[in-house]
Amino acid sequence: MIIPEPATSLEYKTGNWRALRPILHEDKCIQCLLCWVHCPEPAIIRSEDNKVSINYDYCKGCGICANVCPVKAIEMVREE
Repeated sequence: MIIPEPATSLEYKTGNWRALRPILHEDKCIQCLLCWVHCPEPAIIRSEDNKVSINYDYCKGCGICANVCPVKAIEMVREE
């Protein structure tokens, strides 16, 4: 089979791959955007006012966002 054009991860939702799910505690977030910068997928969404949210359709649960957050505003919990 020949694929006419290269595919991107935006075309394939990969959120069902994860075992852990990031939970964003907005009250702790200082809007440093480190999670957005380091996320290897389009899973951290940045709004115009620099608030972030998580797109669970593409989040694979790698935990990079939680590891780089200086105030621990992102917590990894077991996916149910």
